[in-house]
Amino acid sequence: MTHLLLNRDYASPLDVLVKNFFDSTATFEAPSRPTVTHPIDVFEDENGLTLEVACTGIDKKDVNINIEGDILRLSYDKGKPTPSTKTEENGVRYYHSGIKKSNFNLGWKISRRFNLAKANAEMVNGLLIISIPFALESKPKSITIK
Repeated sequence: MTHLLLNRDYASPLDVLVKNFFDSTATFEAPSRPTVTHPIDVFEDENGLTLEVACTGIDKKDVNINIEGDILRLSYDKGKPTPSTKTEENGVRYYHSGIKKSNFNLGWKISRRFNLAKANAEMVNGLLIISIPFALESKPKSITIK
């Protein structure tokens, strides 16, 4: 089971229900879950879990990948642009800038079925590919009652 950990406020369905019940001016709000706005594919195949993150125009040294326990975090912070860098960058005058290099801070709680210690990442044609192999299945064992 994958959980998205985003830097957004999240209200549980119960929070929304209580808010709507006690606020007489409120209209009903359907509970909503945070959504990922950054282009990403997450899939499982015979090799394990794979995450493909669009990183067009982003240098691989600027993307941070951290593993904390069973949490995998990806982040990129391009910093705040100044007015001069919007129109001119490195001596180049932009007439149109359509490639979005937006910040992201994503995280997933990874199941114990996958071995995060053996995860690897590579950047291929602007696509960050993170592969996490399956963990060795624990052998069944018997416990003797004393």
